[in-house]
Amino acid sequence: MSKNPRGKSPLASVRGADRTRTILIQVGVGAVLVALIAAIGISIAVKQNKKNDPGPTPAVAAQPATPDAITGSITDNGAIRIGKPSAKTTVRVIADLQCPACQAFEQANGKVLEDEVQAGNAAVEYNVIAFLDKMSSGTRYSSRGANAAYCVAESDPAKFLPWLTSMYQQQPPENGTGLPDEQIVQIAQAAGYTDPAVAECITSDKYDKYVQKVSQDVLGEGIQSTPSVFVNGNQIKSSQQLMQPDGLRQVIESAGK
Repeated sequence: MSKNPRGKSPLASVRGADRTRTILIQVGVGAVLVALIAAIGISIAVKQNKKNDPGPTPAVAAQPATPDAITGSITDNGAIRIGKPSAKTTVRVIADLQCPACQAFEQANGKVLEDEVQAGNAAVEYNVIAFLDKMSSGTRYSSRGANAAYCVAESDPAKFLPWLTSMYQQQPPENGTGLPDEQIVQIAQAAGYTDPAVAECITSDKYDKYVQKVSQDVLGEGIQSTPSVFVNGNQIKSSQQLMQPDGLRQVIESAGK
């Protein structure tokens, strides 16, 4: 019988080589799996970041802080604050531009709010949210209207209240198609917003992601209907005060004493 001069059989050598190849394949497969898992993780993180990204944030340019100047700002909860520095009372209005009850509130108390702001008695914080997109036949009028509110407010807060009145005067019917962007631009221009940047902001839905975030945040507070109105943090629930002409005037003036 012949002997392997190196003391190893050919079969053992083959088995050793096979074992080595198996180990290398396993290592290679493991490396591919690790890379694949990392790629999937990165992809999910990117998608999540995009989902959570609020997009551009509206900001009102600094204005002269004189006692008689109506100034504006965007609050931490996304409300559009309109008022004079001397205002002692804060009225918060959570509304949707497609909401008929909000229109009725505006008709009853819009002039009251404008008067109290002009007099320096109150500042109004409008959370214009997208609550009723489903009522505009797929055109997302609530979202587009809320976006427009940010567009005009950051351009010139002093014109915001008259603009809001005009928007409610031309409120489209529920389950209709909503106002087209061109008409929203025309309403803004009629209110004095003639800067082309405002029209571009409206037609491009510049603040749509921000609108959706703010809407979710506001609804997360437990708000279940619009309008919801608060005076110095206290919710007004009386239908007479909300829907009767001048119903809020006494409430606001009493709160400032």
